Amino acid sequence: MEDKYDFGLIGLGVMGRNFILNVADNGFSAFGHDLDQEKVDALKDEGDKEHKIDASTSIKTFAKALKQPRKIMLLVPAGKIVDSVIQSLLPHLDRGDIIIDGGNSFFTDTDRREEELQKRAIHFFGAGVSGGAKGARLGPSIMPGGSKSAYSHIKPIFEAVAAKYEGEPCVAYLGPKSAGNYVKMVHNGIEYGLMQLTSEIYDLLKKAGDFSNQELHDTYSQWNEGRLQSFLVEITSKIFVQKDDLNLSELGLLDQIKDKAKQKGTGKWTSQNAMDLGIPVPSIDIAVNMREISALLSERTAADKLYDRPETEKIDKTKLAELAEEALYFSFIVTYAQGLHVLAEASKEYGYQLDISVIAKIWRAGCIIRAGLLADITEAFEKDGDLPNLLVSPNFVEKVKGSVNSARELVAFGAKNAIPLPGLSNSLIYFDAYTSTRLPLNLIQAQRDYFGSHTYERLDKEGVFHTEWD
Repeated sequence: MEDKYDFGLIGLGVMGRNFILNVADNGFSAFGHDLDQEKVDALKDEGDKEHKIDASTSIKTFAKALKQPRKIMLLVPAGKIVDSVIQSLLPHLDRGDIIIDGGNSFFTDTDRREEELQKRAIHFFGAGVSGGAKGARLGPSIMPGGSKSAYSHIKPIFEAVAAKYEGEPCVAYLGPKSAGNYVKMVHNGIEYGLMQLTSEIYDLLKKAGDFSNQELHDTYSQWNEGRLQSFLVEITSKIFVQKDDLNLSELGLLDQIKDKAKQKGTGKWTSQNAMDLGIPVPSIDIAVNMREISALLSERTAADKLYDRPETEKIDKTKLAELAEEALYFSFIVTYAQGLHVLAEASKEYGYQLDISVIAKIWRAGCIIRAGLLADITEAFEKDGDLPNLLVSPNFVEKVKGSVNSARELVAFGAKNAIPLPGLSNSLIYFDAYTSTRLPLNLIQAQRDYFGSHTYERLDKEGVFHTEWD
């Protein structure tokens, strides 16, 4: 095979197929590989005079077709499949070749793979890709981490295919080792939190304001024109008026969807690792918990019959929409603050050397959590790269002050009317705790010392103390 290809991609499912077509659209020749002949044939059919695309079910043919150093991206399910694909590739690779894992691999797996491949002088990248199938085709946000020198070979392709925000590509080298996969993991954790919050506000508007689906659409659409502008608010507005193709009833499609959410684990990983690092992320934690609670549908249905609920009070629609917009804005800020706090701590713990302003920049377009708010976040971290938390940024103090009281009012209303608002509640609790000089944890320290001699510190003297309690 005389003509060699610029870029190789393994895994021609929906994401892989769209990504490789995006590469070809931007003038790079691309060769795909999949064990499924139908997927290979479908991609080959896309080739024309303007797009140099080919594919094969043979891993040997695939590797032989690529220019050196080979740039090979994997878009396959995380876990053992990634290791299996790497093992099948190794006999056909040379020193200096580059493997890029574009899936949602757990960051410690990426560190292990990079270490193993370094022994063979093969570069390994973990590159989170966000934006779904449409983003993969038209421009995703890409979060690569690995060898900085090897990134120079990938950079032209990634910058060409990535989403653009005011002309800037939404991709940047983030750091060594598993920095890219880690940032994508936290991105997904924030995504869990934002999705939970948008669903709670929807529930509140329906129950306390009797909003119709059309009114919900109009409200969310209006919000998307303002400071809540974001991909998730935009698609939510569209979901409210989606008709049911099965035509089983006159209800919209949303009203026929079972309230039983699934998850692939990245939100849980964020929550677990944040706990390991000692960084609180309660808005993300509760979003994971709520998906777990939603899975208990039969138990919830049975329990509902055992307890009475208060009759829901009604709030004027105009007032409720105003409170809801302010509360959602407040809780969005808090959720981003928690996720970025984890990234800052992980950067120190794992040696990633992350620049939070750069991460916020590449999230401004293409990815699922893209939002107008990220422009303000970028500015805040450009002004102060060592900012410990978004909540103490001068850029955000007034924004939070102007919206927190609406969150208080709605959390109290939800509690009184038995409308669960756990994401909003946890965002408020986090804010109140983080902004409190004095917390009642002095009592916990006294208790720990009482029953376990765990010692405590004092306000009036330096040192560590223990008391023989009576």
